[in-house]
Amino acid sequence: MRIIGGKHRGRVLKTFEGEAVRPTSDRAREALFNVLQNEIFDSVFYDGFAGSGAVGLEALSRGAKKVVLTDVSSESVKLTKANATLLKETPTIFNVDCVSFLSSTDEKFDIIFLDPPYKKDDGELALKIIAERDILSKEGVAVLEKDREGEKISGLDKQKIKKYGKAFFTFYKKKNV
Repeated sequence: MRIIGGKHRGRVLKTFEGEAVRPTSDRAREALFNVLQNEIFDSVFYDGFAGSGAVGLEALSRGAKKVVLTDVSSESVKLTKANATLLKETPTIFNVDCVSFLSSTDEKFDIIFLDPPYKKDDGELALKIIAERDILSKEGVAVLEKDREGEKISGLDKQKIKKYGKAFFTFYKKKNV
């Protein structure tokens, strides 16, 4: 796994051993950031299921001004911190589950990336909290990565769906009221 673009382009990141964790592939991450390229610079970015931290660190490499990463796994948090140190970056990292974080934060985000374990519905629950608590900035975008298209969420407009290999990225924006 490596950083695809920006100031850290080509830098190799530490990864998990084995098949227990399914990180977003380099190719899918590159495609994701190609879609988000006009929104990344100077953004406030949140990754709710950070894993190795690769997506958030990619955002920092491409010019995000602030990145917040959460993961319920202490092993993931440790790996994320190691990768941030490797790149000499300082994202905000919390060892907490995404739903708890979103239920308690007062911060607004320009980009929210959610890649929960495919067997769970934590992504849709997180999107519902994002809509209910008005966590997306006015022109913000939330992206859900799953093994199928994301559900319709009250308070959010489904903008587009992109498929990369086995991964579906569903892009949501705030509903115009």
